[in-house]
Amino acid sequence: MQYTTLGRTGLNVSVAGLGCGGHSRLGQKTGKTEQESISVVRHALDLGINLIDTAEAYGTERIVGKAIQDVGRDRVVISTKKLCPAPEGDDPVGELRRGVEHSLKRLQTDYVDVFYLHGVRAGHYQYARDTLLPGLLQMQEQGKVRFVGVTEAFIPDPQHAMAEQALQDDCWDVMMIGFNFLNQSARQRVFPQTQAKNIGTMGMFAVRNALSRPTHLKKILTELRDKNQIDPTLCEMPDVLGFLTDSGKAETLPEAAYRYCRHDPGLDSVLTGTGNIEHLKENDEVCEFTIDLWATSNVFKAGHCIRLDIASSNFPRFDRNPQTGEASGEASRLEPALQRVFHDEAHPSHVVLPIIPR
Repeated sequence: MQYTTLGRTGLNVSVAGLGCGGHSRLGQKTGKTEQESISVVRHALDLGINLIDTAEAYGTERIVGKAIQDVGRDRVVISTKKLCPAPEGDDPVGELRRGVEHSLKRLQTDYVDVFYLHGVRAGHYQYARDTLLPGLLQMQEQGKVRFVGVTEAFIPDPQHAMAEQALQDDCWDVMMIGFNFLNQSARQRVFPQTQAKNIGTMGMFAVRNALSRPTHLKKILTELRDKNQIDPTLCEMPDVLGFLTDSGKAETLPEAAYRYCRHDPGLDSVLTGTGNIEHLKENDEVCEFTIDLWATSNVFKAGHCIRLDIASSNFPRFDRNPQTGEASGEASRLEPALQRVFHDEAHPSHVVLPIIPR
C-alpha cells in the first residue's frame, strides 16, 4: 500500500480508501451479517488501508465503530457525512450538530478526521455554505471534527456545477469528487483548482456498472451514439475497452479503472467499496519480481556481510519516482512509498550471487 498527504489537512492516507456506501455497503445490502462486514473493515486495515469513509445515510457507521475498537485511533483516518437538513426545518443547524454527535456515538470515537456535507446540489450550495458550515466549524472548534469537507451529487451533477461554486470559496479542507475514465471532466473543471488551493480530494465512482457489466456498457455506448457524442463505429466493436486488458497490465476492467484514477495527480485517494474480503485481496495480491542487479565488480570475501536495500527508484542513477503519478522532473511534491518484502516459507525472497572462479 502506498500513502499520500490529503491536501492541506496534512493527514497521511492510503491511496486506496475503503468506501462503506455504494451498492454493497460493506455487504449489508447483499445479505452479509454484521460480523462479516466488520471482518471486511478489519481486513482492509490489515492490508494497509487506513482511510475509511462512511456516512449517516449508509447505515454503516456502527459497523466501522465496532471494527476499529481494537485499533489505535491514530492509525485510522475516518471520514463521515450527513445530508443537508432541509432549510425549511425548525432548526437545521441544530439538526446538523446532533447528526455529528450521533455519528460520533455510532463510530465510538471522540472525533472524526473529516466531516462532509453530503451530496450537496448546486442550487443548495449557498445555503450549505452560509447556514450549515458555520455550525460545522463550531464542532471543529470543539475538537469533534478535525477538517470539514463537501461532497458532490455526481449522478445528477456530472459536470461538477456545485464543486465549481465551492472552489470559488476557500473554506473546504477536503472535497469528494466523481471521476472515472468515462467521465474525466473533473480533470479540467475541478482538479487544477483543488491542487492550487491544496484542497484534499477523495475520488468516488471509479468503477460504475458500465465497467463491470458489458451489457450496460453497450447500452451507454448506444445512447452516446444516438446523441452524436461518439464515433458510431465504437458500437460495432465486440470489445471496445479490450485494449485495457489485452496488454496484461490489468486483468479486469475494474482493475484498470482503479489504476486510472489512482494515478491521476488530481486525486489523493480513491474509494473502493466492497462487502467481499476476496475483492480486497485481489487488490493487494503478493507479486513476485525478479530484478537483475546487472554486473558488479564487488568482491565478497569470506565473512563479509551484504545489506540489501529495497527502493522505488535508483537515484541518482535514474530519476526519482515521485509516487504521485506525475512525470519525473515535473512533480510538485514527493510522497514516500512503503515496500513490503515477504520472507517466509510461502514467499522465499532471496538474492542470487554467482560465484566467479578466480
